[in-house]
Amino acid sequence: MKSLFISTLLLVGLSGFSQEHFTGLTSSNRLGIISASNNPAELVNMSKTFEISFFGISANAANDKIGFSDLFSDNFEEQIFEGNKSVNLAIDAEIFGPSFAMKYKGWGFGLTTKIKGKLDVVDVDPTLGDGLINSGINSLFGANTISNNNNQRFNGTTWGEIGLTAARTIYNDETHKVSVGATFKLLFPGSYANLGLDKFNGTITNNLGNVELTNTTANLNITYSGSLADSFSNFSDYTKSAVGSLNGFSGDIGVNYQWKDDNDTKANNNYKVNFGASVRNIGSMTFKDKDNQSTNYNLNIQGAQSLNLNQFQNVDSLEEIEDILLSSGYLTATDGTKDFKVNLPTTLSLYADVKLIQALYVSGYLQQRMKENSGNDQISAQNMITLTPRFYTGIFEVYAPFSNSEISGFNTGIGFRVGGFYLGSGSIVTALINDSKQADVYLGFRYGFL
Repeated sequence: MKSLFISTLLLVGLSGFSQEHFTGLTSSNRLGIISASNNPAELVNMSKTFEISFFGISANAANDKIGFSDLFSDNFEEQIFEGNKSVNLAIDAEIFGPSFAMKYKGWGFGLTTKIKGKLDVVDVDPTLGDGLINSGINSLFGANTISNNNNQRFNGTTWGEIGLTAARTIYNDETHKVSVGATFKLLFPGSYANLGLDKFNGTITNNLGNVELTNTTANLNITYSGSLADSFSNFSDYTKSAVGSLNGFSGDIGVNYQWKDDNDTKANNNYKVNFGASVRNIGSMTFKDKDNQSTNYNLNIQGAQSLNLNQFQNVDSLEEIEDILLSSGYLTATDGTKDFKVNLPTTLSLYADVKLIQALYVSGYLQQRMKENSGNDQISAQNMITLTPRFYTGIFEVYAPFSNSEISGFNTGIGFRVGGFYLGSGSIVTALINDSKQADVYLGFRYGFL
């Protein structure tokens, strides 16, 4: 189980990680394609007629237990399951591939490509996690009784997207401008794995390294697809299955309002206030593969019965975990399916960018998930709020986002843009000063012309 956990981290590591992608950058009035990924209505606000995004990478790892210095340490999987607090871990990846956008007579059109990857540990009891991942290494002896009515999840997902965006200015005068937009996305599911333990009640006993589970009831979901059905320890399997065949659709919708600045022109896109609202990732994708499996089980261990957790120490896949549990005789299937649907992390985003004085702006951003993270068929999302002061001169800007998320808490970082190149982090300042519970970075290059 430890190799499964570590290798799942490597899966997301192949493409980077983030919660609010490109933190602090999406409010810039010079980033058409990047801003449109947050709100499709922003596409008509590009400062140039045409824009090409050559690449963009956004990467974040956040948790609620350990600091930045321990996130990538050799004994990370041991430290994160220490103590009594439930474990929440979110690693979220996005590669922005070659993309193109243009404006034409009040319209904006865009074509984007992305690869995404996510790993989530949701509300996992540390004693249970330590028993499964580390064979109870954090305690030498003793018994611990666990009663948790939540659905504790280990979940990993990879998929690709091709987005088609259209935006339209519906009102425009010397002072005000209102635009709407929508993005239709083709989804290419790659790999999926989920281990859900709902309403878990049981006792874990560690007798000098001999770890056993007794007096236990739980509802289990074991789901896997793609290369994650076969192995978690072969890194090459992750790269070849990050993107699969077309098998899903999703969409974003948004609205944008600008209170124009007195010296606004078509080229510089100046404003006093830029406000936007969007709902993103409305949709789902279906995983279809010869090795697919999604099964719900009842786990029941009673009386003198016990399950040896040490046998999970070196397993490579959820299929192996499933086989061990079935051979124990304590697992009973209730229902299952070969192909299964997974819901995207639908979120509501609200933001406002306000010009304080010449070249100085401040923006606020709110992200609220619209679905709970507890569902076994649900890709997770975080609630968060960000405040970003920004110094902007056209070709150059520098900004410092201050964020608070429900998993890692408060973080602050810094970023800059010179022409089409951008580089930043939403947590580098707190990571260096206060050993924050988040680590993230993003960079990319785009070019606008005419």
